[in-house]
Amino acid sequence: MNHFYKSLMLTAVFAAFASFASAAEIQGVLMDKACSTKAVQGGQAVADAHTRQCALAPACQKTGYGVYTSDGKYLTFDDAGNQKALAALKASKKTDNMKVDVIGDMDGDSIKVSSLKLAK
Repeated sequence: MNHFYKSLMLTAVFAAFASFASAAEIQGVLMDKACSTKAVQGGQAVADAHTRQCALAPACQKTGYGVYTSDGKYLTFDDAGNQKALAALKASKKTDNMKVDVIGDMDGDSIKVSSLKLAK
């Protein structure tokens, strides 16, 4: 029985490390999914020029949000991340170049967002 408890404890420790290891910190430009294809095709300058006003347009809000990374990828947010992104956009005074720091768990090209902060 003692061996069973040791095995159980080791499994719990490894599971904790595995979940910790999947957390990622991503930096890039916050933008809506509708406009992300323009950035993926046009590069960093296109992403930087994407406006807050566009990202807040109802049609763009409806598509959800994500982050365009410096290596040219677009990573989508989960529902909680979309809500955090919308709140950050509404609170911001910036007009474009919406640099963002995101912390969350990666799942392919999606992020389960635990924290999102716009750069000043």
